[in-house]
Amino acid sequence: MIQIIDIHKSFGRQKVLDGVDLDIEAGKTTVIIGRSGGGKSVLLKHIIGLLKPDRGQILVEGVDITKLNDRDLNEIRKKFGMLFQEAALFDSMTVGDNVAFPLREHARMSEAEIREIVADRLRAVGLSGVEAKMPSELSGGMRKRVGLARAIAMRPRIVLFDEPTTGLDPVMTEAINQLIIDTQRNYDLTCVVISHDIQSIFRIGHRIAMLYEGKIVASGTPDEIRASQNPVVRQFLSGSIEGPIKII
Repeated sequence: MIQIIDIHKSFGRQKVLDGVDLDIEAGKTTVIIGRSGGGKSVLLKHIIGLLKPDRGQILVEGVDITKLNDRDLNEIRKKFGMLFQEAALFDSMTVGDNVAFPLREHARMSEAEIREIVADRLRAVGLSGVEAKMPSELSGGMRKRVGLARAIAMRPRIVLFDEPTTGLDPVMTEAINQLIIDTQRNYDLTCVVISHDIQSIFRIGHRIAMLYEGKIVASGTPDEIRASQNPVVRQFLSGSIEGPIKII
C-alpha cells in the first residue's frame, strides 16, 4: 500500500530522518515505535504529504506523492484518514458537525445523507446519540473516539494514528486498542500507528518497525520483534537505562 524509500529530512542542522526505508502492507496495522523526539511524527507527516522530504520517495499505491502538485496531492489525501494525538476536534462545533466536516468539505451529499453517515460512524465507535454534544462535554477517551469517527467518515483506505492512547488510563487504553483492531478489520483498513505504549504495540500491530537515529533499525511481526537480538530494540522494549540508547 505504501512504500517509503530512502527518506531524508533535516530541519536546519538537525537531521531527523536519515534514509528511512519501510514497506507498509495493505490491510494490516503497522506500528512505528521509537524514542520521543526521534522523528516518528515527522515520518507520519511525510506519509500524508504534509511535509516533503529533502530526498527520497513515498509511493502510495504506486504513486510518488513527493512529486505531486497541491491539487493531485489533495486527491491522494482522500485515501487517508488521520487521528491526531489530542483528537484535534473543533471546539466550536458539535460532535456531529465535527464528524460531518470532511463530508461537507469533500463529498457531494445531501444533509440527510451526511447525518446518516455521521450516525453510522459514531455507532461504529460506540458513541450513538452524542451528535449534539460539544467536545468540552466529552472525556479524553470519548474525544479520541469522535476523532476516529471523523477519520473514517469518508471511508478512507488508510488511517494514520498519532499516539492514540496518550493520556488515557489503562482501561480506556485497552478500549481504544480494541476499537483500532475492530475498525481496521471491519473497514479493511491499512493502518499506521505511532506509539510508545509497549503493551499496545503488541496488541494491535500486525507488523512493528523501530525508528532510531533517523533509520528503521528493525521491522517484523510482533513475535519477530519480541525475539529481536538488536540491542536498541531490546533496550527500548525493556525500558532499561543500560544500552546503546543514551539518555541526554
